[in-house]
Amino acid sequence: MSRRKLAKFEENYLRKNVIEQGKSIYDQIKGNWNKEVFKNDNPIVLELACGNGEYSTGMASIFPDKNFIGVDIKGDRLWNGSTEAIDNELNNVAFLRCQILNLPNFFEKNEVDEIWIVFPDPRPRSRDAKRRLTHSRFLNIYQNILKNGGWLRFKTDSFPLFEYTLEELEGIKTSDLEYTKDLYNSDLIEEHYGINTRYEKMFSKKGFKINYLKFKFDQ
Repeated sequence: MSRRKLAKFEENYLRKNVIEQGKSIYDQIKGNWNKEVFKNDNPIVLELACGNGEYSTGMASIFPDKNFIGVDIKGDRLWNGSTEAIDNELNNVAFLRCQILNLPNFFEKNEVDEIWIVFPDPRPRSRDAKRRLTHSRFLNIYQNILKNGGWLRFKTDSFPLFEYTLEELEGIKTSDLEYTKDLYNSDLIEEHYGINTRYEKMFSKKGFKINYLKFKFDQ
């Protein structure tokens, strides 16, 4: 492991906006995000597999009356998002280092108001289908922690993953499903908020269309 990466990990451990194993709050945060981290009662929005946290920090600057939590397992990427939040005094952003499958260990039922999944790994091999973040086993987790009426929003450049996701949703009771296979030429573009991740810029430049959907679970 490089010295630079080690230095980032050491900084993460000292930062209040990074929740990770080894900190006392890590095992006590479930149900206590607003009380212990944000010190308010504002709605909680998750960005899953957040990478550098571009959506979390971008939306936090647009919506100061909401709390944003970026979730990823890569500590060096979380350091980037954490640094962006600190540099811009975004106190309504925090980052959780954990596997997505372990979300029930960190969020109570109905604790989350909204979930974003932005350009996740498409896991194209059939044997990796269960690792796709829109597989039914993940959707069941999201349904449990989302409040009734909470939106789940999904963006991807991968058409096969988008089609797969729509197929998975057929087996789950949902409402208010809307989607587009060309976000930039859709009425749903306003929900994009002008935030472009590194991957989004890269794939758009190559001519890939951006797929987007949103829905609510029927509780």
